Amino acid sequence: MSTNIGFRYAHTIGLLAQTGRGFSLPVDCALGPEGVLYVLNRGTPTQRNTHVTICTVDGEYRTDFGSYGAGDGQFIWPTAIVVDREGGVYISSESEHRIQKFSPTGQFISKWGTPGGGDGEFDGPASMVFDRDENLYVVDHLNSRVQKFTKEGKFLLKWGTKGEGEGQFNLPWGIGLDTDGNVYVADWRNDRVQKFTSEGKFLAAYGTSGDHDGEFHRPSSVAIDQDGNMYVADWGNNRVQVLGPDGRFRIKLLGDAGLSKWAQEFLPANPDYMEARATAKNRETERFLWGPTAVKLDTAGQLYIVDSCRYRIQIYRRSY
Repeated sequence: MSTNIGFRYAHTIGLLAQTGRGFSLPVDCALGPEGVLYVLNRGTPTQRNTHVTICTVDGEYRTDFGSYGAGDGQFIWPTAIVVDREGGVYISSESEHRIQKFSPTGQFISKWGTPGGGDGEFDGPASMVFDRDENLYVVDHLNSRVQKFTKEGKFLLKWGTKGEGEGQFNLPWGIGLDTDGNVYVADWRNDRVQKFTSEGKFLAAYGTSGDHDGEFHRPSSVAIDQDGNMYVADWGNNRVQVLGPDGRFRIKLLGDAGLSKWAQEFLPANPDYMEARATAKNRETERFLWGPTAVKLDTAGQLYIVDSCRYRIQIYRRSY
């Protein structure tokens, strides 16, 4: 296991836009084959601009899919997005209590899930993750539990109840797996990350409430690298923290973003925006994270932070 850990800011993807080349309150992202990046835009109920942006990790815009609504291929309050080995795209939505599957280019394929507390039912499904056998773990947010399914939606198992004890949850949101198949859950309201076996046996808990190193205020996402380090989107503290396999604090990221390529191309063509930026106060705060909702890692250890309230993704490269 590597004992040193550090990161170098790489670049930013993003720009505030209702459709097309830009994001609108992005809440999650997923990495597809050949450098494709899917960004889930939650949008707002008034603008009704919910959709998925397809681009590349280098910032090349491809297309959009999805729209606001409760029909097939639509969402009202989407929460998470994942991609299987064949490139199939899965999206959970807490308002419709379901999961939908799409082709790699965004064509609707299937759906499953109904409201409720029974096996295979949901009350606000949130984050998802595939294991090596392509079974899908889903955080059942308002039911305070985790459910496990086949990729076709067949229920396999569940665990968790509402509470503060070991193996209990209070509004859980994020989920991730380590290389051994252990499951990590960002227990949002309990301000901690819990670790379980693949069958739901409690193993450990990390973190307490607060804003010091190793403490959390509403953690929303967790990812684990090959060395067992935990990357946690500390949403309420506007930062990402990295904990070692033992749960000890390693480092934190507060944000380093400059203008994205999209913004560099957009701003010169829009003099009103350029003028507003020139007169804005405290522009140095622009680089910092604001409401990071999700963290993802690629096979090279590159870190993607969904910087929701700044409508962008900040990308870092690991330095050993």
